[in-house]
Amino acid sequence: MPTYVYQVIEDDGSDGEVFEVFQKMSDPALETHPDTGKPVRRLIQAPNISGKWSESATKQMLSDKNLDRIGFTKYERAGDGTYEKRAGSGPPTLDAGG
Repeated sequence: MPTYVYQVIEDDGSDGEVFEVFQKMSDPALETHPDTGKPVRRLIQAPNISGKWSESATKQMLSDKNLDRIGFTKYERAGDGTYEKRAGSGPPTLDAGG
Protein backbone atom coordinates (compact mmCIF):
# COMPACT_ATOMS: atom_id res chain seq x y z
CA MET A 1 0.00 0.00 0.00
CA PRO A 2 1.28 3.49 -0.77
CA THR A 3 2.14 5.98 1.93
CA TYR A 4 0.46 9.35 1.51
CA VAL A 5 1.65 12.53 3.23
CA TYR A 6 -0.89 15.01 4.57
CA GLN A 7 -0.61 18.40 6.27
CA VAL A 8 -3.06 19.86 8.75
CA ILE A 9 -4.55 23.24 7.84
CA GLU A 10 -4.74 25.29 11.05
CA ASP A 11 -7.73 27.51 11.86
CA ASP A 12 -5.81 30.64 10.78
CA GLY A 13 -4.91 29.01 7.43
CA SER A 14 -1.28 28.34 8.36
CA ASP A 15 0.45 25.01 7.86
CA GLY A 16 0.23 22.54 10.70
CA GLU A 17 1.41 19.03 11.51
CA VAL A 18 2.63 16.78 8.68
CA PHE A 19 1.75 13.09 8.95
CA GLU A 20 1.77 9.93 6.86
CA VAL A 21 -1.07 7.50 6.20
CA PHE A 22 -1.00 4.08 4.52
CA GLN A 23 -3.94 3.96 2.10
CA LYS A 24 -5.03 1.95 -0.88
CA MET A 25 -4.72 3.81 -4.16
CA SER A 26 -8.47 3.39 -4.60
CA ASP A 27 -9.24 5.09 -1.25
CA PRO A 28 -10.35 8.73 -1.46
CA ALA A 29 -7.98 11.40 -0.14
CA LEU A 30 -8.49 12.34 3.51
CA GLU A 31 -10.27 15.62 4.16
CA THR A 32 -9.82 15.65 7.95
CA HIS A 33 -7.17 14.43 10.40
CA PRO A 34 -8.13 10.94 11.65
CA ASP A 35 -7.54 11.89 15.33
CA THR A 36 -8.25 15.62 15.64
CA GLY A 37 -10.79 16.17 12.87
CA LYS A 38 -8.94 19.27 11.61
CA PRO A 39 -8.95 19.84 7.83
CA VAL A 40 -5.98 18.44 5.90
CA ARG A 41 -4.49 18.56 2.41
CA ARG A 42 -2.49 15.85 0.67
CA LEU A 43 1.08 16.86 -0.13
CA ILE A 44 2.82 15.87 -3.33
CA GLN A 45 5.90 13.74 -2.64
CA ALA A 46 8.54 12.30 -4.93
CA PRO A 47 8.25 8.51 -5.12
CA ASN A 48 10.84 6.46 -3.24
CA ILE A 49 12.22 4.17 -5.93
CA SER A 50 15.11 1.88 -5.20
CA GLY A 51 17.66 1.91 -7.92
CA LYS A 52 21.35 1.69 -8.61
CA TRP A 53 22.16 4.61 -6.29
CA SER A 54 19.65 3.95 -3.51
CA GLU A 55 20.86 3.72 0.07
CA SER A 56 20.43 -0.06 0.20
CA ALA A 57 22.25 -0.58 -3.11
CA THR A 58 25.13 1.62 -1.95
CA LYS A 59 25.44 -0.34 1.30
CA GLN A 60 25.56 -3.57 -0.67
CA MET A 61 28.21 -2.23 -3.09
CA LEU A 62 30.39 -1.10 -0.17
CA SER A 63 29.94 -4.26 1.90
CA ASP A 64 33.10 -5.99 3.09
CA LYS A 65 32.22 -9.10 1.08
CA ASN A 66 31.78 -7.17 -2.17
CA LEU A 67 34.92 -5.05 -1.69
CA ASP A 68 36.94 -8.22 -1.06
CA ARG A 69 35.41 -9.85 -4.17
CA ILE A 70 36.42 -6.98 -6.48
CA GLY A 71 39.93 -6.70 -5.05
CA PHE A 72 39.78 -3.74 -2.68
CA THR A 73 41.24 -3.71 0.82
CA LYS A 74 39.26 -2.02 3.56
CA TYR A 75 40.55 -0.96 6.97
CA GLU A 76 38.49 0.46 9.83
CA ARG A 77 39.79 2.55 12.68
CA ALA A 78 40.21 0.49 15.84
CA GLY A 79 41.43 3.33 18.07
CA ASP A 80 44.75 4.87 19.10
CA GLY A 81 45.85 5.24 15.48
CA THR A 82 45.41 1.55 14.70
CA TYR A 83 43.37 0.29 11.75
CA GLU A 84 42.10 -3.30 11.39
CA LYS A 85 41.57 -5.02 8.04
CA ARG A 86 37.92 -5.83 7.26
CA ALA A 87 38.26 -6.92 3.62
CA GLY A 88 40.91 -7.70 1.02
CA SER A 89 44.55 -8.64 1.26
CA GLY A 90 47.32 -6.98 3.23
CA PRO A 91 48.50 -6.89 6.80
CA PRO A 92 45.84 -7.55 9.47
CA THR A 93 46.48 -4.16 11.13
CA LEU A 94 48.03 -0.80 10.25
CA ASP A 95 49.59 1.60 12.73
CA ALA A 96 49.00 5.18 11.61
CA GLY A 97 51.28 6.50 14.35
CA GLY A 98 54.26 5.47 12.41
